Amino acid sequence: MDSPIENYLRRIHAELAGLKDGKPYSAIPAMANVNPDCFGIALATADGYVYEVGDTREEFSIQSISKPFTYALALADLGMEAVDAKVDVEPSGDSFNEISLAEGTGRPANAMINAGALTATSLVKGSGGRSRFKRILDTYSAFAGRDLDVNQRIYTSEARSGHRNTALGYLLRSFGIIETDPAPIIKDYFRQCSVMVNARDLALMAATLANSGRHPLSGDEVLDLASVERVLSVMTTCGMYDDAGSWISSVGMPAKSGVAGGILAVLPGQVGLAVYSPPLDAHGNSVRGVAVSQRLSHDLGLHFVRAARTGRSAIRAIYDITAAPSGIRRTDEAAEILAEHGHRVQVIELNGDLLFAGAESMVRALTELPDDVELVVADLRSVDEVSDVAIRLIAEAEDMLRRSGRELAFVELEGTVAASLQELGRETASFTTRSAAIEWCENRMLEGHGTELVLPDTIEPADSPALSPLDPDDAQLLQDMMEDRTYDDGDVVRRVGQRFGGVFFIVSGQIMTSIPGPDGSRVKLATLGPGMTFGEMAMGEDRRQETTVKASGPVQVKVLTADAIDELAEQDPVLSMNLWKALTQDAYARVEQYLREAAVRIHD
Repeated sequence: MDSPIENYLRRIHAELAGLKDGKPYSAIPAMANVNPDCFGIALATADGYVYEVGDTREEFSIQSISKPFTYALALADLGMEAVDAKVDVEPSGDSFNEISLAEGTGRPANAMINAGALTATSLVKGSGGRSRFKRILDTYSAFAGRDLDVNQRIYTSEARSGHRNTALGYLLRSFGIIETDPAPIIKDYFRQCSVMVNARDLALMAATLANSGRHPLSGDEVLDLASVERVLSVMTTCGMYDDAGSWISSVGMPAKSGVAGGILAVLPGQVGLAVYSPPLDAHGNSVRGVAVSQRLSHDLGLHFVRAARTGRSAIRAIYDITAAPSGIRRTDEAAEILAEHGHRVQVIELNGDLLFAGAESMVRALTELPDDVELVVADLRSVDEVSDVAIRLIAEAEDMLRRSGRELAFVELEGTVAASLQELGRETASFTTRSAAIEWCENRMLEGHGTELVLPDTIEPADSPALSPLDPDDAQLLQDMMEDRTYDDGDVVRRVGQRFGGVFFIVSGQIMTSIPGPDGSRVKLATLGPGMTFGEMAMGEDRRQETTVKASGPVQVKVLTADAIDELAEQDPVLSMNLWKALTQDAYARVEQYLREAAVRIHD
């Protein structure tokens, strides 16, 4: 099944591909002839799933997007105090190549401008047989999750045309900010800007920062959390240079751009976004990249003010109904059908918040369901908040499920998600307990995959599973001994503590059994339907009713009373003994089912 998120990204890509403003960067000759129509969007979740649309595998030089990662390596090597002594954390308000140095000390305003980036490069030292640049390149590769390399043609072009950066390097040396010969440092800076990446790489690099420095696919810790916090903080205030204020108000994510046309943005705990499109605006930022970021932030609720909570997967468990059946006792034939086809019903338990990241994990799970799944139950009882973005994504996923012949149902105490979908014109089944939802699904499976006899409206006692071990004539004889009784919806048929009153055979309708819970509330045990029995567990002189039995709708039963059972024992002891054996066999089967369902009933 298609993903609603991929479909959304395709729509945004098609719409913004027509945006023709801006021009590719031409100050570096090797980058001057890039195709201005290249356009890719990659969105990586904190658990490593990447949505890609357009030219996401087209490689380009990382340029200034390298700055946060070199700064991160310097922080990891030396600690904040040592790095802060050389480069500040204040926004400069200037463009990326301005000479923003503190008066007197020469300290650069931050590590995102060129002067600060040169300083950060100078702070990285060779170690363990690896040169400074080899360590920088390895760090970039670890963030991307693959080996990256330098484009020598772009590096040579940068080195030949980068007079301003060369001058900045020597100016920093004059202030003692760079403490050694600046020439090798300047070359390494040009090399780091010439590392080749694609939009997918940048999205995973951003997702690693979003995931507290741990790569979402490999699980490797690339950067410690304290350094991640510092890097993202500086990216928030300084990453977009003299457009930082407008960016943080309209997009609301720490970000970094590069003159090759890339933009990287991070929503901590949730996603990493990357866009590649070469035409730049007056600030040196990708025109389409800015437009995409603004649209996604608005449409998907990615602004940090709206999406402040952690975006860990909202999915607690996924299983089919064979692992957690309803509390209904089925006939043997029905049980066989459910055992064979129960995998066609999947239950998805969710918890936490359904903001963008949480809704994304739910929608992704829906799109990855096996082809033979027919019904999906989303259990939302442990969900704290459901955003408007989540409702829209769920609505699109529900549409896609319906188009593929599937159906979605909810378990929620208030029914708010189903009500919200109804306002959008979608009728979706909703239940307050998981047992009720699974019961509904089981009935749908039996209707679709069984015969009309699997869910009959009426079953006489002689045809019930409990009496199936008996000779048909004996079963009919027992039925003839029974009393007819009827009950209306809500009527109490038996109460806890009552003495044995006979064996009740349900002819039509449904019966619900429950027991008192620890807090005095009623705990539902099972729903019984036609052909099923109750009351026999209290057989015996000193036994009493252990459950409350109540009619759920109109109910017709036949009762083999205690007096009739006593009379049978005197007149036909063989049949009486066979009846006991049949009822005991049926009771054992029921106890086994109750044990399998215990965890589900307690949860409900």
